[in-house]
Amino acid sequence: MAENRPPDPSRRSERSRRAIHDAALGLVGEVGYGRTTIEAIAARAGVGKQTIYRWWPSKAAVLLDAFIDLGNRAAREAGEQAAGFPDTGDLAADLKLVLRATVDELNDPAFEAPTRALAAAGIVDPQLGAEFVQKLLDPGLQLYATRLRAAQEAGRVRAAVDPRIALELLVGPLTHRWLLRTLPLTHTYADAVVEYALHGIANP
Repeated sequence: MAENRPPDPSRRSERSRRAIHDAALGLVGEVGYGRTTIEAIAARAGVGKQTIYRWWPSKAAVLLDAFIDLGNRAAREAGEQAAGFPDTGDLAADLKLVLRATVDELNDPAFEAPTRALAAAGIVDPQLGAEFVQKLLDPGLQLYATRLRAAQEAGRVRAAVDPRIALELLVGPLTHRWLLRTLPLTHTYADAVVEYALHGIANP
């Protein structure tokens, strides 16, 4: 005879959180951030508005958590148990590999819509913008900085170079082209950014 056990509130809460995350990401992709509301998220997730407000103060906070969860799930599915920056000893090749992966992510519809929404919302909401930087951008940028410092220690990058400024020479152009849609964001472009950043544009 099966044992009757009471429902596990933590499992129920986790299912509700996942449903809310999926609803927020789906709505932003379908109707845009401006037309996404807490009411719509609740309706699609099959929960009450009070459930959402119990965990998040705004739709922006919901979307930020949902996007972080999406990234974590994608990493687990890809088998990336410990996220890190490749260090093969070839700095240019390592940077091209990572920038190409960034291009693929930014062009992926599952990531593009929420990233644009959070970037735009963060411009008008300083608190959200700070959380976006702290929780999403800074961890990735720190990986660049660590790899560049390793290259400095190996004598492949000048000791006087500031890793933070150097990494912005790499990620800044991709972000600019992607946000403003000035031209297509491609692997070829990512490779060129690495070459220009490492070797400059002036004649020796």
